[in-house]
Amino acid sequence: MLAARGLQVPADVAVVGFNDIVTAQHTTPALTTVRQPIDALGREMTRMLLRLIDGDTPTSLILPTTLVRRESA
Repeated sequence: MLAARGLQVPADVAVVGFNDIVTAQHTTPALTTVRQPIDALGREMTRMLLRLIDGDTPTSLILPTTLVRRESA
């Protein structure tokens, strides 16, 4: 869509994704993305759900993310 409008990535527009899916590194240009710890997210969400089922008060959680710099930004 950007190319159809005469725009180039990253010269005219920076594009950044989220989740660092496998295809992100295989696009042209390779997609800059934010990687989150999916395994840790699943474990922590399970723990939180079990605590909630037991009647505990809901809590919040912030997990670290990493910026994966590639060619699109």
